[in-house]
Amino acid sequence: MASYNRVILLGNLVRDIELRYTNSKLAVCQNAIAVNERRKNAAGEWVDETSFVDVTFFGRTAEVVAEYLGKGSPIFVEGRLKQDTWEKDGQKRSKLYVIVDRMQLIGARGEGKGTPSSARPQNNGARFSNSDQGSQNEMHVSEVGDDVFVEEDMPF
Repeated sequence: MASYNRVILLGNLVRDIELRYTNSKLAVCQNAIAVNERRKNAAGEWVDETSFVDVTFFGRTAEVVAEYLGKGSPIFVEGRLKQDTWEKDGQKRSKLYVIVDRMQLIGARGEGKGTPSSARPQNNGARFSNSDQGSQNEMHVSEVGDDVFVEEDMPF
């Protein structure tokens, strides 16, 4: 049976960006995107529901996100779902997140992470992709506590 794994999200970053580098000098940053949905409840009142989706950026895309975006910044991402599993303290753990393949900065000049608008380039419509990264995007990233590690030599 065929399968298809694509995710498209438009939301706001939940935390400030922490850019890290792997041993092979590949930029990586992990964050979450808050995605809001507005609907009517049974009483006919409008309610907002927020979903928090973990995302991981690699390569130049991670560097651009770290340079231009911060907590609350609007962002449009496209990627694929990935599930990592590990064992900690004798318990199996898992995490489902989005590996971002393409990203588009949203918002007007002057929005973002505290850089004066005169020093920040216009970001409307700016698109960034990891397509030049090739197989480097295929790494498995797991988060254990506050440490990030990259498993480049997975047996499967």
